[in-house]
Amino acid sequence: MRIAVHAFEGMTMFHLAAPLAVFGEVGRQGLASGWDPVVWTTDGRGIRTVEGLRIEDVSGPGAMEEAELVVLPAWPADLPATEDTLTAGIRAARDRGSQIAGLCLGAFPVVDSGVLDGREVVTHWEAVDQLHERRPGLMVNSAALYIDHGDVLTSAGTASAIDACLHIVRAHLGSAAAATVARTLVVAPHRDGDQAQYVIRPMPEREGVGHLGATIDWALSHLEEPLPVEVLAAHAGMSRRNFTRRFTEVTGSTPARWVMSHRLDEARRLLESTDRPIGSIATACGFASVVTFRQNFTAAYSTTPTSYRHRFTAPEAVGGGR
Repeated sequence: MRIAVHAFEGMTMFHLAAPLAVFGEVGRQGLASGWDPVVWTTDGRGIRTVEGLRIEDVSGPGAMEEAELVVLPAWPADLPATEDTLTAGIRAARDRGSQIAGLCLGAFPVVDSGVLDGREVVTHWEAVDQLHERRPGLMVNSAALYIDHGDVLTSAGTASAIDACLHIVRAHLGSAAAATVARTLVVAPHRDGDQAQYVIRPMPEREGVGHLGATIDWALSHLEEPLPVEVLAAHAGMSRRNFTRRFTEVTGSTPARWVMSHRLDEARRLLESTDRPIGSIATACGFASVVTFRQNFTAAYSTTPTSYRHRFTAPEAVGGGR
């Protein structure tokens, strides 16, 4: 997949490095060919990052015209209006079938192009109000780590760019490929919770928060069993109310949502890497029935378990059960 990553004078190295690291690792790990990203600027000239480093090996806007994925990984902190040539390029890329990704403040030029009018968008939580003002017709989500409409994706601040890029890898190459990249970069292949957990707020008391690790590990190894909050709280030696509060503080997610997320992650892994029947996978992941499994899987991934398996089955996973 041809990938063009936009750069501009004064951007941070991290914002530029995040998509380069994730997508570049796809090729370095031999997961797919053609995923080597190209850095481009609107005038084809090199840039100096805010850290003072010069980057000269860049392409011009022609790289965007040839790309299947156009990434805008950041935008200047003073949020200037986007030049007409860039907004026109974004619209043209989307219209010819390229995917657009606006990461962190990179959501602003994407929004300026109009390709998200009437749809939901996310950016860094500190810039949510400015995005509202920029284009009042938008539905700005102040919590999500990223939002993917298929043709256009936006993500929350800074490190969420890695989450969004891993999501793109997962969508195109499957969760096993995304997990391989994540392991190499020593990051989580999928983070639970949302941006709301990073908004400035009083820090919770330290006492008791650190004791949930054993319960979390235990739950992950017992996904096939019923895991209501009462069972988790009892394992942690806490009251249901206190456990729920502490768990949400630590993970950014309610216990029920966290359990469901990990059951679905395990189901995807089994669908990709084994030929076990759908019913067997549903049971192994703690779903009460195949119907319940299919309903939850389809709601989460907009595809059925069978369709997902046909698309992402690992080469070595052959046999019946599909």
